Amino acid sequence: MRETAAGTARASALMGALALVFAPGLVGAGLISVSGAAQAQDIGTVQSQILTLDPERLFMGTMVGRRLTKQYEAERDRLIANNRELESELRAEEQSLTDARADMTPKQFRTEADAFDAKVRSIRQENERKARDLERGREIAPLSLMRMAEPILVQIMRETGGNIILDNRQVLLRSDAIDITDLAITRIDETVGDGSDLTTDEGEATLPEMAAPDGDTSDTVDDTPPAD
Repeated sequence: MRETAAGTARASALMGALALVFAPGLVGAGLISVSGAAQAQDIGTVQSQILTLDPERLFMGTMVGRRLTKQYEAERDRLIANNRELESELRAEEQSLTDARADMTPKQFRTEADAFDAKVRSIRQENERKARDLERGREIAPLSLMRMAEPILVQIMRETGGNIILDNRQVLLRSDAIDITDLAITRIDETVGDGSDLTTDEGEATLPEMAAPDGDTSDTVDDTPPAD
């Protein structure tokens, strides 16, 4: 999914970091032998020193990931609609200024035109900032989920006898028996639900909210030119 590509790349980087933390030295020359690593356990949990996880599927499969994705899409659509409305308003204002030009002195028209240009620049800069903030939230969401889920993944490692978790998209050959993605999704859903109530000790949200700040751009327009 295009909307999650950049974020999952960061989650993939975190997976690599986890691999180094939990099992330094196990990865060598890009080849890992998993023969005989996975064994059945009476309680139904795979036993393997080497485990794999799909960060993208983890994000899209959890209630947390689905909530954040819906938030992003709703906020993106809101920004697009707001931009279209502002564009229509600015076109009307520009036409009104053009129509009034005949009744203005050149100096008056230049003053009004400069103020209009400054307003357009201000709106454009504010909307670009909001779009960047929204995209930044989308990109870090999978990484934030991985950090939040780390204790859950560590517990799964303990239960399975695992020493390392690898991004399964970076493994050439593997057995599906060592893929813990579905188990991790279930555990995360059971533990945190959609994550909307999670906070840090300081009371801040654990996961980023997919919303551009400061509300409606049209309510906060600055008619003065931006400072150099």
